[in-house]
Amino acid sequence: MPRSAKFISSMGFWKNIWKRKGKYQSRSDVGQTGDDQLVEEEIVPDAVVVTDVLDLHGFYPEQVPEMIHDFLFNAEELGLRSLRIIHGKGKSKLKWVVLRELEKYPQVGSFRDAPPELGGWGATLVYLKSQK
Repeated sequence: MPRSAKFISSMGFWKNIWKRKGKYQSRSDVGQTGDDQLVEEEIVPDAVVVTDVLDLHGFYPEQVPEMIHDFLFNAEELGLRSLRIIHGKGKSKLKWVVLRELEKYPQVGSFRDAPPELGGWGATLVYLKSQK
């Protein structure tokens, strides 16, 4: 399997994120009343393709530390050295959390705002140190 197609499926945060509630229309097995049945089902992906980009749109700041940890771990496993984390422009709360987390990891050589064509201040470029 090519390195870029390595899959991960053990990321615990996915289990909480991929839940949804759906409304099912009347079915014959619901009963004679024909009432709609509201059910909750869990949608969990079988695998996630790891790339050099992590898009945090739609995530809460509390979820970011675990995501950054897993993202950096998998990037290192794949031998990626240049990464991009998209946190959005908004009120910069996600950006602040991302920058604080990146400072904790010794494998991160440097990071900076992305150029305008890659998201500007709504994304952060991360450069990992070479493995020796």
